[in-house]
Amino acid sequence: MSADWKDIWTTIAQWDAEGRKMALATVAKTWGASPRPVGSHLIIDQDGHMQGSVSGGCIDGVVVASAQKTIKSGTGEYLIFEVATDRAWEVGLSCGGEVHILVEPVINIEDKIKYLLDGNQAEIKKLPCETKMPSGETFTHTYKQPLEMIVVGAVHISQSLVKMAETLNIKVTLIDPRTAYANNERFPAVNFLTDWPDEALENMTISSSTAIVTLSHDPKLDDPALEVAIRSNAFYVAALGSRKTHKDRVSRLKEKGFTMAEIARIHGPAGLDIGSLEPAEIALSILSELISIHRKGEQ
Repeated sequence: MSADWKDIWTTIAQWDAEGRKMALATVAKTWGASPRPVGSHLIIDQDGHMQGSVSGGCIDGVVVASAQKTIKSGTGEYLIFEVATDRAWEVGLSCGGEVHILVEPVINIEDKIKYLLDGNQAEIKKLPCETKMPSGETFTHTYKQPLEMIVVGAVHISQSLVKMAETLNIKVTLIDPRTAYANNERFPAVNFLTDWPDEALENMTISSSTAIVTLSHDPKLDDPALEVAIRSNAFYVAALGSRKTHKDRVSRLKEKGFTMAEIARIHGPAGLDIGSLEPAEIALSILSELISIHRKGEQ
């Protein structure tokens, strides 16, 4: 499921409150070079306003036309685009692959909106489709919590990391008890906590969509955070530092009774090895590793 589903459903809630009629298009199946993953949404109203994408642009026009018909008829439609068909070439799907799009009218949605947007942080929420696929099967929307990243240490790298994460729609919480570092002047519009990292983490909801990155380079801050992180549901745990720094970190955690399997959850040094030196380059390497691990986990 695409990470932007909450934005889409927030829009649906707003448009529904305004009395708009809508259709929801969803990527139901892909093969080969599909530009958008299964679960990606495009919402369209009766006047052609839209949000989201099911193709990155190449077939969205055809999908919008189908949505307009669906809004008028109240009947869903299942669209199949294959590279071997004339229709695929007409809409620009010439790079290879196959995309199946389910277009359904948006009706009786009050309970669905409440279920999806009521603040319940269940890791996965499922919503069966009302429109059947040609096989007779029911497509089920599977909504995981959107990605979030908890960063320990309001350092220079964190400033770049927060900005880059924002462009990827990753919610960031910054933790650092040192208020000279963690403040609105250095991190405008960023949610930050000034508790000790381990205490902050123990009071937060950490799901399989959560990444935890320690960047303070101070064992007094990083180690307690890692002790909580490696026994949590976080899908990605990483710590800044050289190989020697990480070796020392491993020794400290072993002395505290952590197993090698637990310690091995830590990606240290944090980030992919891209030869990064500058803070922004290091931030890029960390986000690249985070996204790589997240996507592999979805396969």
